[in-house]
Amino acid sequence: MVGITDRVIKPRVRKGALVVHVIASVALLGEVWGLVVLNTVATVTDDLGLAHAAYRLMPSLVFAGGIPLSLTALATGITLGLTSHWGLARHYWVLAKLVLLVSVICLGMFLFDPEGMAAATEGVTRPAGGRQWGQVAVLGGQLAMLLSATTLSVLKPRGRVRQIPRKSAGWVR
Repeated sequence: MVGITDRVIKPRVRKGALVVHVIASVALLGEVWGLVVLNTVATVTDDLGLAHAAYRLMPSLVFAGGIPLSLTALATGITLGLTSHWGLARHYWVLAKLVLLVSVICLGMFLFDPEGMAAATEGVTRPAGGRQWGQVAVLGGQLAMLLSATTLSVLKPRGRVRQIPRKSAGWVR
């Protein structure tokens, strides 16, 4: 029986998927870096107009860059893992990259709130700084995860995930 991990795609198609994966992943890293810069500037400035503009720009970056890039990196990464000798759960570095990318996506979905911060800067006085630094911390965490995934891609450290032996189809306890 041939499993999905035993299927091989044509080298030309695989290389194309790999190029798209690398481009999406590196672009996502740059997009998150841009969000870190914008959020940090909005947090430290005394100019409420600048802070409000920075927070208003962030959703555009997220929806035009972050969401499509992260989903593209996830889809191409899964495709490459399922159709190559690396597998999705054969090597620790591949599995770690998958977990890191899913974590980046979850952090962005559940914790990052630039629209809430933009609404908070519409007032006359500066809102309490704790919430803004929390947003910077979320983005900093995403950046650290993406840098770790990039490092794993380059170094490809040794180590295989322990495989659980399959029972033969005819054997019954």
